[in-house]
Amino acid sequence: MSDQEFSSGVGMPDRWERLWAPHRMSYLSGENRPLPNNSIECPFCRIIGLNDEEGLIVARGREAYVVMNLYPYNAGHLLICSNRHVGDLTDLTTSERNEISELSAHAMKTIRAVSGASGFNLGMNQGAVSGAGVADHIHQHVIPRWSGDANFMPLIGQTKVLPQLLSQTRAELAAAW
Repeated sequence: MSDQEFSSGVGMPDRWERLWAPHRMSYLSGENRPLPNNSIECPFCRIIGLNDEEGLIVARGREAYVVMNLYPYNAGHLLICSNRHVGDLTDLTTSERNEISELSAHAMKTIRAVSGASGFNLGMNQGAVSGAGVADHIHQHVIPRWSGDANFMPLIGQTKVLPQLLSQTRAELAAAW
């Protein structure tokens, strides 16, 4: 970097290289997230009305659906969402809970077949204080993991390298579903 770039507020000179991920700021700022101070429609309710490609939907069940995460932690990061706008696991019917569980298991099998994932993180954040970005619409995260995927990039660079576009990953998973 030149001295002019440093004087323009880009940063102070040091020996660190930087990998910028400005797309994450839109999520951190509340894009696509209904928050108490905005009037954004629930994205999971909106997605249901879109076609599969536009909504990045991998598969649909009777009471839940599988969609690509717009802000993935890893390549192939899926969300299993109830069709109904419900925020808490205890408010789901037994049938809805069972379908979310079945879709999660099928998602794991599909991701293994498509990309050879060797492990998974599964989870639901219940309520905004637990970290749920969309707290009022329940969704299960299915995050594929590979040996060595927690390398220096996320640990030191606080950046994830995703090897495919979401639309391409969605197409491959939907075809294998």
